[in-house]
Amino acid sequence: MNNFDTIDWKVTLLGETMLMGVLSKAIQNDPDREWLNSLVAQDIFSESPLENSCPEIDEGLSLLQNWSNSVNGKISDEQFVNLQTDYSRLFIGPARPIAPPWESVYFNEDRMIFQKETAQVRAWYRRFGLEAEKLYKEPDDHIGLELSFLAYLAKLGLQALETADEKRFAEILQAKSQFISEHPLKWVKNWNVLVQENAYSDFYRGLAHLIHGALLATEKTSKAHLTKEAAL
Repeated sequence: MNNFDTIDWKVTLLGETMLMGVLSKAIQNDPDREWLNSLVAQDIFSESPLENSCPEIDEGLSLLQNWSNSVNGKISDEQFVNLQTDYSRLFIGPARPIAPPWESVYFNEDRMIFQKETAQVRAWYRRFGLEAEKLYKEPDDHIGLELSFLAYLAKLGLQALETADEKRFAEILQAKSQFISEHPLKWVKNWNVLVQENAYSDFYRGLAHLIHGALLATEKTSKAHLTKEAAL
C-alpha cells in the first residue's frame, strides 16, 4: 500500500467504525434520550461518513434528517414516548415483534431464534476473540451485534494500517466482505421492508434504510479492493 492508499483507507475505516457503532447502539438498545439529543445537536445525519453511497443510504439520511428537524433541537416527552413505543412494537413485542432483529428468524418457517445462523455468527465472533455479552441468553445474530462486530473489524483494519501489516489488512477486508455477504445482507433487506411497512416514525424507517445501505456500501468497498489486489 502506498501512502495515498493508507491515508484513504484510514478515512474509510474511521467512517465505518463510527457509523457502524452509532447504528449498532441505536438499534440494539431502547431509545436513549440524552444520546439521541446529542446526535441531533451534532447534526450527525446530515451526511454519510462512507466513501460509497447508494439509494438506501440517501433515503435513510433524508428520513433521519427529517426526524432530526422535527424535534427542533430537543426531543419532547411525547416524541420520546413515541420512539419507545415504536421500538418496542417493532423489535421486542409484547407478543411477537413486527420486524424481528435476529437473523435466524428469517430462515425458518416457525420464526424461531437460536438456530444454526446464530451459531454461525457466534463462530465468527470467536474467530476474532469476541463473545456476546449475554451469551446463550440473547441471540448472537441480533443486527445490532452484527453491526458492532463490523465496527470492531474496521478497528482491526486500522491497527493493521498502523503497523503496515498488509497481510493482516487483506485478511480483515476479506473477513468483512465475507461476513456481510454470508450474514446481514442475506436478511436485512427483508427486515428493512418490514420496518418501512410498519414503523410509525421517520427515525426507525431512516435507521433501517441506513443500516441496509451501510452494509451494501461497506461490502462493496472491501470487495473492490480485494478484486484490485488480486488483479495485480
